[in-house]
Amino acid sequence: METLYHQTNKLVQETQHLFSQLEKKPPNLDVQEVENEIETKIESINSNCDRLDILCSKGPITQRQNAKMRVDQLKYDSRHLSAALNSWRQMIQRKQREDSEREELLSRKFTTNDHVDIMIDHSVQYNASLNNATRGVDDMIQHGSGILENLRSQRYTIKGAHKRLVDIGNTLGLSNTTMRLIEQRAKCDGFILVGGMLITCLVIILVIVYFR
Repeated sequence: METLYHQTNKLVQETQHLFSQLEKKPPNLDVQEVENEIETKIESINSNCDRLDILCSKGPITQRQNAKMRVDQLKYDSRHLSAALNSWRQMIQRKQREDSEREELLSRKFTTNDHVDIMIDHSVQYNASLNNATRGVDDMIQHGSGILENLRSQRYTIKGAHKRLVDIGNTLGLSNTTMRLIEQRAKCDGFILVGGMLITCLVIILVIVYFR
């Protein structure tokens, strides 16, 4: 297991060295060959990591954890190298595409005004579409403003109605209070009348008894 581990670790270092060559780009460097060699070494690293996993599971229990950590580090290095290779290839493809577009633009010849007219027509149509969209947005904003104004007017109307209802409620409350006072006064007057009649009758009875 130790021999395979050191071989795999050496492959990782060799792959990193190949990446440094790609970055420096020395003269007479075959980039495609270096990329293929990097890809081959990464595949070997992954294959060795699979074998190391099997050997770890078969090794002594006391050494499994340490061996597993070392193999995991190799796997991490392998994933890092694969990501670096993909990034390099994407950068090369993007650069090639930019170079191709630049060459196409530089090699384009404008002999007549037909193509220019077509481009102008497209620009005019695009500008008209933008203007229509702008007017549509303005109409929506104006419509929304009208709705807000209507809501504001309704709010004032509702506030006025609420105030009138409160005034009516206060008036009704005052009337109820007045009616209760009147009822209480009528009851008191009735008691006074009955009391006066009783007292008058008592006085008459006393006078009649006294003069007999």
